Amino acid sequence: MTDALRQEIGRAIDSGERSYMDVQRATGITRQSLTKFIRGEQSLRLDLADKLSAYAGLQIVKRKESK
Repeated sequence: MTDALRQEIGRAIDSGERSYMDVQRATGITRQSLTKFIRGEQSLRLDLADKLSAYAGLQIVKRKESK
């Protein structure tokens, strides 16, 4: 989950689709924390990861059990 979130937010910022300020305003996560998270230098509290996931339009889907 963390890798998918890092990749999606990092891609959106790198492509210019979103700015750090856009993400910060929408989620309340500071630019410094976002930068460290995307670089893999820091994790996020679960409540902040929830906000970031919702902002990015990501959701967790349970896989079908394999037999």
